[in-house]
Amino acid sequence: MGKRLTQIATRTGDDGTTGLGNNTRVSKASARPHAMGDVDELNSHIGVLLCEPLPADVRQLLTDIQQQLFNLGGEISIPGFELLKDEALAELDAALEKYNATLPRLQEFILPNGTRAAAQAHVCRTVARRAERAVVALGEQEALRPAPRRYLNRLSDLMFVLARVFNRDASGHELNDEVYWHSRKLERSEASK
Repeated sequence: MGKRLTQIATRTGDDGTTGLGNNTRVSKASARPHAMGDVDELNSHIGVLLCEPLPADVRQLLTDIQQQLFNLGGEISIPGFELLKDEALAELDAALEKYNATLPRLQEFILPNGTRAAAQAHVCRTVARRAERAVVALGEQEALRPAPRRYLNRLSDLMFVLARVFNRDASGHELNDEVYWHSRKLERSEASK
Protein backbone atom coordinates (compact mmCIF):
# COMPACT_ATOMS: atom_id res chain seq x y z
CA MET A 1 0.00 0.00 0.00
CA GLY A 2 2.86 2.33 -0.62
CA LYS A 3 4.99 4.03 2.00
CA ARG A 4 3.54 5.50 5.14
CA LEU A 5 3.67 9.26 5.26
CA THR A 6 6.75 10.61 6.94
CA GLN A 7 6.38 14.09 5.53
CA ILE A 8 3.03 15.86 5.10
CA ALA A 9 3.99 18.88 2.97
CA THR A 10 5.58 17.09 0.00
CA ARG A 11 4.52 19.71 -2.56
CA THR A 12 3.99 16.90 -5.08
CA GLY A 13 0.34 17.90 -5.40
CA ASP A 14 1.12 21.48 -6.38
CA ASP A 15 0.68 20.49 -10.02
CA GLY A 16 -2.96 19.46 -9.47
CA THR A 17 -2.28 15.72 -9.21
CA THR A 18 -2.45 13.31 -6.32
CA GLY A 19 -0.79 9.97 -5.65
CA LEU A 20 -2.84 6.79 -5.45
CA GLY A 21 -1.97 3.82 -3.29
CA ASN A 22 -0.39 2.05 -6.28
CA ASN A 23 2.09 4.93 -6.75
CA THR A 24 0.39 6.34 -9.86
CA ARG A 25 -0.58 9.99 -10.09
CA VAL A 26 -3.95 11.27 -11.30
CA SER A 27 -5.67 14.62 -11.57
CA LYS A 28 -7.21 15.78 -8.32
CA ALA A 29 -10.33 16.55 -10.38
CA SER A 30 -10.78 12.94 -11.52
CA ALA A 31 -13.41 10.56 -10.17
CA ARG A 32 -11.17 8.49 -7.92
CA PRO A 33 -9.82 11.36 -5.75
CA HIS A 34 -13.31 12.83 -5.67
CA ALA A 35 -14.70 9.59 -4.19
CA MET A 36 -11.76 9.30 -1.81
CA GLY A 37 -12.33 12.86 -0.60
CA ASP A 38 -16.04 12.33 0.02
CA VAL A 39 -15.34 9.18 2.04
CA ASP A 40 -12.68 11.05 4.02
CA GLU A 41 -15.12 13.90 4.69
CA LEU A 42 -17.72 11.41 5.89
CA ASN A 43 -15.20 9.87 8.27
CA SER A 44 -14.38 13.34 9.62
CA HIS A 45 -18.07 14.12 10.19
CA ILE A 46 -18.42 10.88 12.13
CA GLY A 47 -15.46 12.09 14.20
CA VAL A 48 -17.45 15.23 15.02
CA LEU A 49 -20.45 13.07 15.98
CA LEU A 50 -18.17 11.10 18.32
CA CYS A 51 -17.55 14.36 20.25
CA GLU A 52 -21.13 14.15 21.49
CA PRO A 53 -22.15 12.16 24.59
CA LEU A 54 -23.31 8.85 23.12
CA PRO A 55 -24.22 5.43 24.50
CA ALA A 56 -21.19 3.12 24.70
CA ASP A 57 -22.55 0.69 22.12
CA VAL A 58 -23.16 3.47 19.59
CA ARG A 59 -19.72 4.95 20.28
CA GLN A 60 -18.12 1.56 19.57
CA LEU A 61 -20.23 1.11 16.42
CA LEU A 62 -19.19 4.52 15.07
CA THR A 63 -15.53 3.87 15.88
CA ASP A 64 -15.73 0.57 13.99
CA ILE A 65 -17.40 2.38 11.08
CA GLN A 66 -14.52 4.87 10.99
CA GLN A 67 -12.10 1.94 10.64
CA GLN A 68 -14.20 0.49 7.81
CA LEU A 69 -14.39 3.85 6.05
CA PHE A 70 -10.60 4.01 6.17
CA ASN A 71 -10.55 0.56 4.55
CA LEU A 72 -13.09 1.72 1.98
CA GLY A 73 -11.03 4.81 1.16
CA GLY A 74 -7.91 2.68 0.90
CA GLU A 75 -9.66 0.33 -1.50
CA ILE A 76 -10.72 3.25 -3.67
CA SER A 77 -7.17 4.63 -3.64
CA ILE A 78 -5.71 1.37 -4.98
CA PRO A 79 -7.37 0.29 -8.24
CA GLY A 80 -8.21 -3.42 -8.19
CA PHE A 81 -7.46 -3.88 -4.47
CA GLU A 82 -9.87 -5.22 -1.84
CA LEU A 83 -9.80 -3.92 1.73
CA LEU A 84 -13.49 -3.67 2.70
CA LYS A 85 -14.70 -7.14 3.72
CA ASP A 86 -18.22 -8.58 3.47
CA GLU A 87 -18.44 -8.71 7.27
CA ALA A 88 -18.45 -4.91 7.35
CA LEU A 89 -21.75 -4.77 5.46
CA ALA A 90 -23.21 -7.53 7.66
CA GLU A 91 -22.32 -5.47 10.75
CA LEU A 92 -24.17 -2.45 9.33
CA ASP A 93 -27.21 -4.61 8.56
CA ALA A 94 -27.23 -5.96 12.12
CA ALA A 95 -26.95 -2.45 13.57
CA LEU A 96 -29.76 -1.21 11.33
CA GLU A 97 -32.02 -4.00 12.51
CA LYS A 98 -31.11 -3.47 16.17
CA TYR A 99 -31.65 0.29 16.31
CA ASN A 100 -34.59 0.48 13.93
CA ALA A 101 -36.49 -2.04 16.09
CA THR A 102 -36.58 0.54 18.92
CA LEU A 103 -38.31 3.24 16.85
CA PRO A 104 -41.96 3.95 16.06
CA ARG A 105 -43.03 3.91 12.43
CA LEU A 106 -42.62 7.19 10.60
CA GLN A 107 -45.82 9.04 9.73
CA GLU A 108 -44.18 11.31 7.16
CA PHE A 109 -40.78 12.58 6.07
CA ILE A 110 -38.90 14.25 8.92
CA LEU A 111 -36.74 17.33 8.88
CA PRO A 112 -33.07 16.88 9.86
CA ASN A 113 -33.02 18.36 13.34
CA GLY A 114 -33.52 17.58 17.02
CA THR A 115 -30.60 17.08 19.38
CA ARG A 116 -27.13 18.14 18.36
CA ALA A 117 -26.12 14.47 17.95
CA ALA A 118 -29.18 13.82 15.77
CA ALA A 119 -28.45 16.83 13.59
CA GLN A 120 -24.84 15.69 13.15
CA ALA A 121 -26.03 12.17 12.27
CA HIS A 122 -28.16 13.75 9.53
CA VAL A 123 -25.07 15.56 8.23
CA CYS A 124 -23.29 12.19 8.16
CA ARG A 125 -26.27 10.70 6.32
CA THR A 126 -26.16 13.31 3.58
CA VAL A 127 -22.38 13.14 3.19
CA ALA A 128 -22.66 9.32 2.97
CA ARG A 129 -25.16 9.76 0.11
CA ARG A 130 -22.77 12.13 -1.67
CA ALA A 131 -19.89 9.68 -1.18
CA GLU A 132 -22.11 6.93 -2.54
CA ARG A 133 -22.88 9.00 -5.65
CA ALA A 134 -19.15 9.64 -6.14
CA VAL A 135 -18.41 5.91 -5.86
CA VAL A 136 -21.21 5.12 -8.34
CA ALA A 137 -19.76 7.68 -10.76
CA LEU A 138 -16.30 6.13 -10.38
CA GLY A 139 -17.77 2.66 -10.97
CA GLU A 140 -19.30 3.88 -14.22
CA GLN A 141 -15.83 4.90 -15.44
CA GLU A 142 -13.64 2.14 -14.02
CA ALA A 143 -14.02 -1.39 -12.69
CA LEU A 144 -14.99 -1.24 -9.03
CA ARG A 145 -16.33 -3.86 -6.65
CA PRO A 146 -19.92 -3.31 -5.46
CA ALA A 147 -18.94 -3.51 -1.76
CA PRO A 148 -17.98 0.18 -1.32
CA ARG A 149 -21.20 1.37 -2.96
CA ARG A 150 -23.33 -1.00 -0.87
CA TYR A 151 -21.55 -0.05 2.34
CA LEU A 152 -22.15 3.68 1.82
CA ASN A 153 -25.79 3.10 0.90
CA ARG A 154 -26.39 1.12 4.06
CA LEU A 155 -24.38 3.54 6.19
CA SER A 156 -26.59 6.42 5.07
CA ASP A 157 -29.64 4.42 6.15
CA LEU A 158 -28.03 3.68 9.51
CA MET A 159 -27.23 7.35 10.10
CA PHE A 160 -30.90 8.22 9.51
CA VAL A 161 -31.95 5.59 12.05
CA LEU A 162 -29.33 6.75 14.56
CA ALA A 163 -30.53 10.35 14.20
CA ARG A 164 -33.97 9.18 15.26
CA VAL A 165 -32.48 7.13 18.12
CA PHE A 166 -30.53 10.16 19.35
CA ASN A 167 -33.78 12.11 19.57
CA ARG A 168 -35.13 9.64 22.10
CA ASP A 169 -34.03 9.14 25.69
CA ALA A 170 -33.25 5.82 27.35
CA SER A 171 -36.84 5.32 28.48
CA GLY A 172 -38.11 5.60 24.93
CA HIS A 173 -39.76 8.99 25.32
CA GLU A 174 -39.16 11.74 22.81
CA LEU A 175 -36.57 14.29 23.88
CA ASN A 176 -37.43 16.38 20.86
CA ASP A 177 -40.51 15.65 18.83
CA GLU A 178 -39.59 14.73 15.30
CA VAL A 179 -40.47 17.61 13.03
CA TYR A 180 -42.46 16.29 10.12
CA TRP A 181 -42.37 17.83 6.68
CA HIS A 182 -45.56 19.79 6.07
CA SER A 183 -46.75 18.49 2.74
CA ARG A 184 -49.36 20.80 1.21
CA LYS A 185 -51.04 17.79 -0.37
CA LEU A 186 -51.28 16.03 3.01
CA GLU A 187 -52.49 19.22 4.72
CA ARG A 188 -55.30 19.52 2.16
CA SER A 189 -56.09 15.83 2.59
CA GLU A 190 -56.27 16.19 6.39
CA ALA A 191 -58.41 19.32 6.14
CA SER A 192 -60.95 17.57 3.93
CA LYS A 193 -61.55 14.78 6.48
